[in-house]
Amino acid sequence: MRGGVLRLAKMGSPLQYTWSWPDVDAAELDPAMVVVSREPDGRWYVTFAIDVGDPAPLPPAGHTVGIDLGVKDFAVTSDGERIANPRHLERKARNLARYQRRMARCRKGSANRVKAAAKVARAHRKVRNARRDFLHRASTRLVRSADTIVIEDLNVCGMVRNRRLARAIYDCGWGGFRRQLEYKCERAGRELIVIDRWYPSSKTCSACGHLLAELNLSARHWTCPACRARHDRDINAAKNILAAGLAVSACGAGVRHLESSPVQPAVKQEPQPVTAGIPVLQGGE
Repeated sequence: MRGGVLRLAKMGSPLQYTWSWPDVDAAELDPAMVVVSREPDGRWYVTFAIDVGDPAPLPPAGHTVGIDLGVKDFAVTSDGERIANPRHLERKARNLARYQRRMARCRKGSANRVKAAAKVARAHRKVRNARRDFLHRASTRLVRSADTIVIEDLNVCGMVRNRRLARAIYDCGWGGFRRQLEYKCERAGRELIVIDRWYPSSKTCSACGHLLAELNLSARHWTCPACRARHDRDINAAKNILAAGLAVSACGAGVRHLESSPVQPAVKQEPQPVTAGIPVLQGGE
């Protein structure tokens, strides 16, 4: 790759390609590595690796936010903002199933099966690109708007064992969203705090700290029995996630993992039953 011209081994003429960044002049680039790859749908891609300096950190935003990830809404912030779940795979499920049925009817090794497989791969590529674009837009907007972002360490591998929710969870792309937040916060000089996955954010009252003994997944709203505050399940969880992350003093930008919950919610203390006998006083008293 020299002067914006890409040449491959054993090819007499340069390789024609479509440049995806109109603001960058390809002739001025001196890439350290060039990778040519082919996707299952038949498209070819050229990837460049270029050495660049560290970007300048973003100006302070003066704002902190906690994020609660979910399936109904992709994310709910502690400010009450709801980021809708676009459900990319669900919207393309009918077309994808039709392409897969056509491929299953084709004889293995035939040219028609190769064409049908390419259509299936193209359908998956469209879903993958749409999901990736959504995650990049959402993560970039959050990084630009907040100095400190607090999220929960979700066990995605364990959650997908539920067969009823596995496809919806995979379609959300929580793992990719977290990875994007990590490297974008590091580049922008922001702080990302990841709290313990066992922290009871949904069952804890964000007003008084009362902890419920049990809260069903179907309960989207609940009233605190201690202070009678009415809570939206997701917004309340986001507020508790933010409070748990800010409980520890900040030590600079970067990614921080809190293995144990720094906030111990106030639990309504019940009188303990007497389990031992009355002690005998010594000394004749």
